[in-house]
Amino acid sequence: MKRAVVTGLICAAAIAIAVLSTSGTTFAARLGIFQRHKDIGVTPKKGKTKYNAKKDEYVVTGGGANMWAKTDAFQFVYKQISGDVTLTADVHFLAQGVEPHRKAALMIRQSLDPDSAYADVALHGVGLTSLQYRPAAGVDTQEIQSKVNAPAEIRIERHGNQFTIGAGPKGGELTASGPVTVDLHDPVYIGLAVCSHNAGVLETAVFANVKLEQGQHTTSHIRLLSMPSSMGGM
Repeated sequence: MKRAVVTGLICAAAIAIAVLSTSGTTFAARLGIFQRHKDIGVTPKKGKTKYNAKKDEYVVTGGGANMWAKTDAFQFVYKQISGDVTLTADVHFLAQGVEPHRKAALMIRQSLDPDSAYADVALHGVGLTSLQYRPAAGVDTQEIQSKVNAPAEIRIERHGNQFTIGAGPKGGELTASGPVTVDLHDPVYIGLAVCSHNAGVLETAVFANVKLEQGQHTTSHIRLLSMPSSMGGM
């Protein structure tokens, strides 16, 4: 009788784990350095994230109308952290896609609410790259556009409430845009984001060589170059 009870408990636990692992969030063991993934905002077509441990790359598929204006809609794979941090990755889109302004981003945001304050480095399908930021919850997003088009490697750095991005060739010198100030309180959410820019379709991006460094980080490989803010983003 005791053996039957124990066996039943083990089976129940296994079923519970299977259900949780196929829900809108996923355990860290399946997501490399990140903890969970989920769709943020209104995403009629559900996104997904797959981590390939052998290649050490993340394949992120997202929907949503945009990451812009007062609210966002996208697929996000993330973890919570505190303090200064740098996130770097090689990024490219899979296939030609439908929307020229689909976005793949490295993002730091206050919360998982769609109108959260945030900063990111966003690569568009057409190659436009920018430092996007929403200074406070529910206000319009602003941006600083990079002079670098279609970079292979992108980076976002947080030092206190100062955010700077870098963009450039893989393994080469990165050109910086920023900094901007966004008042985020620890802990924050950091991770990889993909938005299709069209709620009726899904778009996919691959993030490789993803590197997350906490604490003070040198910018010796970033050539500092600030540009004026723009409200005309996509």
